[in-house]
Amino acid sequence: MEADLLTRARAWAAEDPDPETTAELEGLIAAGDVEELADRFRGTLEFGTAGLRGALGAGPNRMNRVVVSRAAAGLAAYLKDHGAGSDDAVVIGYDARHNSDVFARDTAEIVTGAGLRALVLPRALPTPLLAYAIRALGCVAGVMVTASHNPPQDNGYKVYLGEGSQIVPPADVEIAAQIAAVGPLADLPRGTTAVTLDDEVVEQYEHRVASLVGPGPRDLTIVYTPLHGVGGTTVQEVLEIAGFSAPHEPAAQSAPDADFPTVAFPNPEEPGAMDLAMALAAEVGADLVVANDPDADRCAVALPGPHGWQMLRGDDVGALLAHHLLRQGRQGVYAQSIVSSSLLGAMARAAGQPHQETLTGFKWIGRIPGLAFGYEEALGYCVDPDQVKDKDGISALLLVCELAAAEKAAGRTLRDVLDDIAREHGVHATDQLSVRFTDLDQIPATMARLRTEPPASLGGLQVELVEDLALGSADLPATDGLRYTLADRARVIVRPSGTEPKVKCYLEVVVPVEDSPDGVDAARISAAGRLDAIRSDLQQAAGL
Repeated sequence: MEADLLTRARAWAAEDPDPETTAELEGLIAAGDVEELADRFRGTLEFGTAGLRGALGAGPNRMNRVVVSRAAAGLAAYLKDHGAGSDDAVVIGYDARHNSDVFARDTAEIVTGAGLRALVLPRALPTPLLAYAIRALGCVAGVMVTASHNPPQDNGYKVYLGEGSQIVPPADVEIAAQIAAVGPLADLPRGTTAVTLDDEVVEQYEHRVASLVGPGPRDLTIVYTPLHGVGGTTVQEVLEIAGFSAPHEPAAQSAPDADFPTVAFPNPEEPGAMDLAMALAAEVGADLVVANDPDADRCAVALPGPHGWQMLRGDDVGALLAHHLLRQGRQGVYAQSIVSSSLLGAMARAAGQPHQETLTGFKWIGRIPGLAFGYEEALGYCVDPDQVKDKDGISALLLVCELAAAEKAAGRTLRDVLDDIAREHGVHATDQLSVRFTDLDQIPATMARLRTEPPASLGGLQVELVEDLALGSADLPATDGLRYTLADRARVIVRPSGTEPKVKCYLEVVVPVEDSPDGVDAARISAAGRLDAIRSDLQQAAGL
């Protein structure tokens, strides 16, 4: 087996066009590092509904130029099998991570070599701008080279089809089959006719986003951080076009930096990621803090409170955006992922608007006919589905600023809006228990334990219904997950993460608000206690 492994590694190194990863692999071969080689060659980085995502490095189980070139060739073959021809274009975007620009160039060369047109965005830009460009430019597909909020050693490859949505089954399986059928890399023709776009499509996107806000107050002191990502310039320009003052930015995080030096994980949800922004907000007396993740498809919000600055949960931001759009009279389906708060459904029904749940991911939310607004609790919001059928942290950020400015002009804050929503619909409190594993076998083992030994109660609340989401239903395709419906409208969902080595548990309790001056605060305190009790029992039941 060791001899076979070394043979495969030498063959890969001979084919690899990248001197850096070739030298890396040759070094492992020379050192006889069988354990590391086995990890890199134990399989091929799997192409699925999220495209590709993984650690950079040499070998089929890493992100590198060989894997990306094969993915591009497989995508081109799939498009041609579905009728694409020489007049059809694939638009390609990339973020500022290590090798993103290189992977974008390889993709463009492979796509043009296959006889299609390739349009490359002018520089490292946000993912939602790529999603916008697909439809704006009439392309048959789009590719975004990004690993979103993953650690700095990762990169990824996100694929969209011509309607502007991320791929879903069976397209993912069909593209994966085409990738598997790709022959030697040296036999793949590479073209040189890719067109690098100018800023026209960027400016179109920025003005489209700015047009989402109407006339109204703009007096707002904003702190913004792109978390070392690519959102900064686009956000600044959108805010300026919309009439807001330039945001304050933490200098250490304002420029793109593929190493993300100030954060442990470049994700606004992670502890510490927003500390610099919130410290700056306290210094300048800001009204709110807004942030994007590194590819700017997610939006985070923090507000001042009695004990300093505090992050809002994704469900809170979803409720604020839904409130804003419903108050403006936005008609259509209000949609959410199944792991997001049930509050959106209550708000939509009260406003006479349809509501729908989907599996996790905007590949599902963005495809809903008649979508007016969609969100998932992981800071993803779609507020302009006519143009971007994906989460868009820039347009969401702008609408949050519009709402905050309007409330400030009325002597109120976004917290007052959240209190109003709680009085009408009850406190819908959510929390998450997330466990990262180094032993990946523990993830299916955890799910198997919960399937074979389901808890009878959690946090003192009876488990009234257990649903194995892997069986599918009339409303949802099958997915690896479990949903527990508890007494008093509480709910727990457990699922493996689709992008990280984690098991994620999503908790929700609903507590009615009594008609008293401290009714909202009392309900929130009660809800926090219930969540703590559910979390404790769930950890024990799952062996986490």
